[in-house]
Amino acid sequence: MDFTPSEEQSTAQGLAARIFGDLSTHERLAAAGTGTDAELWKELCAAGLPAAVEDIGLLGLVLLLEEQGRTTAQVPFAATCVYGLLAVAEHGMAEQRERLLSGLREGTAVATGAFPARGGVHLAGGALYGAVPWVPWLRDATLVLVADDDRALWIVEAGASGVTVEPVETTAPWAAGRLVLDGVRGERLGNGQPGAYAAVLATARTAFAGLQAGVCAGSLARAVHHTVTREQFGRPLSTNQGVLLRAADAHMDTEAIRVTAYEAAWRHDEQLACAAQALTAAWWASEAGKRVVHAGQHLHGGTGADLDHPVHRHFLWGRQLDAYLSCGSEVLEELGMLLAADGPQGDAS
Repeated sequence: MDFTPSEEQSTAQGLAARIFGDLSTHERLAAAGTGTDAELWKELCAAGLPAAVEDIGLLGLVLLLEEQGRTTAQVPFAATCVYGLLAVAEHGMAEQRERLLSGLREGTAVATGAFPARGGVHLAGGALYGAVPWVPWLRDATLVLVADDDRALWIVEAGASGVTVEPVETTAPWAAGRLVLDGVRGERLGNGQPGAYAAVLATARTAFAGLQAGVCAGSLARAVHHTVTREQFGRPLSTNQGVLLRAADAHMDTEAIRVTAYEAAWRHDEQLACAAQALTAAWWASEAGKRVVHAGQHLHGGTGADLDHPVHRHFLWGRQLDAYLSCGSEVLEELGMLLAADGPQGDAS
């Protein structure tokens, strides 16, 4: 395997780093509250970054989401790319791709997903009924990818008759909402091919692991800067052995999240079996992610307790991503069942 970015992937990552770095500042994030930074989203779409994901693949998307995570930029980038662009491009019929992808590329359409399926939505008489407690970026979405209790995938227009969106505040400021469906006529994604739900969920877990890698890298970078510049008893905090060890552990955890996300994304792009790798990346994103953001806050000392300090935003994002798409113990159970079912010679092992 080769995780070396292509020229196109490196160019897109550099552009994303510049845009996020310029526009996702502490002051702008504080002003945005729990909502989306509409100007930043417009700039990303004008630069063609959502559209580029179709060409640079899931590994390219992971690289872009790392840059978003470093700055905790409040835009529905991951959700639109995973539940919209990639889901439609990979599983939609030709007519759906022609009709839906242009809006998703340009940013005039925003997608999200009611994932994972937990039996809250069912199909009756050709219509969808049920509720999903919270869906990220739902308050911004024009399209929602919904899985029913049989794990069939449906595209639902957020403004359609029978759809109710109730604002919900989550740990991270992701413009989330409670989705209520009452007799909604959704559009089936693709022709109902088996495995579409599992494939989209694996893609989502890989992408959000990449986002977590960026969140952790940003948290650690802030902690390093603080401990290098802050002095105590006449010397920088970074010279304390306990500080060094804590930072080193956080660095290794961050690298583990990154490399497992890269592997899962690379295998996806190479059309190799990647279910186990996606679960592995999700486990590291959950278990290691929460360790890193706790360490980042702890290494700031009393400053880390300030809810208005930038490092606290990384903490909130890290804890949200820790449990999104199943927590570490749930993911580990799934992985164990997958490996047991495939056996030692299976593709997932």
